[in-house]
Amino acid sequence: MSCTRRDALSALIAAPVLAAAARPGRRDAPTILLRSGWQTENIGDIAHTPGLIAVLERHWPEAEVILWPSRPLDRGVEPMLRARFPGLRLIREQQVGEPRDDDPTLDEAIAAADLLLHGSGPSIVGASSIRRWRAATDKPFGLFGVTISVISDATREMLSAASFVFTRETRSLALVNEFGIAGPDVRFVPDATFALDLRDEESANRLMTEHGLLPGRFACFVPRLRYTPYWEMRPGSVPEERIAERSAINERFAEEDHAKLRESLIAWVRETGGKALIVPEMTYQVDILRPLVFDPLPDDVKAMTVPLDRYWLTDEAASVYRQAAAVVSHECHSPIIALAGGTPAIYLRQPTDTWKGQMYPDLGLGDWMMDVETAAGPEVAARLLAIHTDPDAAEARRSGAIDQAAERFRWGVSTVRERHTET
Repeated sequence: MSCTRRDALSALIAAPVLAAAARPGRRDAPTILLRSGWQTENIGDIAHTPGLIAVLERHWPEAEVILWPSRPLDRGVEPMLRARFPGLRLIREQQVGEPRDDDPTLDEAIAAADLLLHGSGPSIVGASSIRRWRAATDKPFGLFGVTISVISDATREMLSAASFVFTRETRSLALVNEFGIAGPDVRFVPDATFALDLRDEESANRLMTEHGLLPGRFACFVPRLRYTPYWEMRPGSVPEERIAERSAINERFAEEDHAKLRESLIAWVRETGGKALIVPEMTYQVDILRPLVFDPLPDDVKAMTVPLDRYWLTDEAASVYRQAAAVVSHECHSPIIALAGGTPAIYLRQPTDTWKGQMYPDLGLGDWMMDVETAAGPEVAARLLAIHTDPDAAEARRSGAIDQAAERFRWGVSTVRERHTET
């Protein structure tokens, strides 16, 4: 696919920015308190937030959004969001820089907001925040694109009280239905990352120029350990008794998993003559790019391969992915970022990941989600080369999935608006 077609896609997605002056409390210009922003160590977790704000911007442009992140938006995420969404307001306590005059405290935001919207995530990450909202107000709340794999009594009560429950794949939807939570406002609405439109073309072009990467002539490859080593990233976040077990699993499967990723990379370079770019989705992966993917490569392939020895943000990654020919990733969200930007992608799923991968077959992308334990290396390589040899078929599949996601987003926001006006 040419850059011209991708530019046209971006133009279609773009919409007016959120109205910063929207007055809270009005039904025609409501205030939404968005609970999102789970972490900045992962460009996928970062992507949930701007993806959902873009969906709201497109389908509910008069709404004002106040973002309630889990922790301060460091690593440059806050200015990145401010640049794309000038009208966005943030909870004052969760900011890295100086708050704007119109940024509220949490109590002020809860009082001003008409609706609490829990954004996409691996679970009901903000469950305690929903409880705080419900203790303070009887205004509506709901979930927009969440994976739910465990339902306790407390979770069941919360879901039953929600004005709408949108799971990001059908496995979660089936579980929710099994527990008696069903109806027209309980549906599958995919991860908001499918609507991501962040860009940092300047940084992307600089990176590509530095490494001799030509648009449409390189592919990206993303590694992942079976368990994210949060015990190293955030000491004390993982119980001691689990650290040894998870570390052992990581060590046991690291080579086996990445051998299949390497096989697809080698086939790409040798069969297409294009370059390969190895990139991280999470901060810790910067340290595994070389030992697990780059270092074992044959010399002729190494000469055509670039390991990115730094972390990057979602906007730069999105701009690089959109100029790539394809993305192959052990992580779930780099492929989605690529798909949203116009590039076909393969998700080489590990069994320790959550149910979120079900999004791929749910949107007609089942062939592009491969199980790392059952797919042989040559099979992964063949799937990647098929994208290269038949780009029109790949684009038809990609665009069809994005169209399906867009329609579900449209329906989801329409439902949220209806529930808002009923209160």
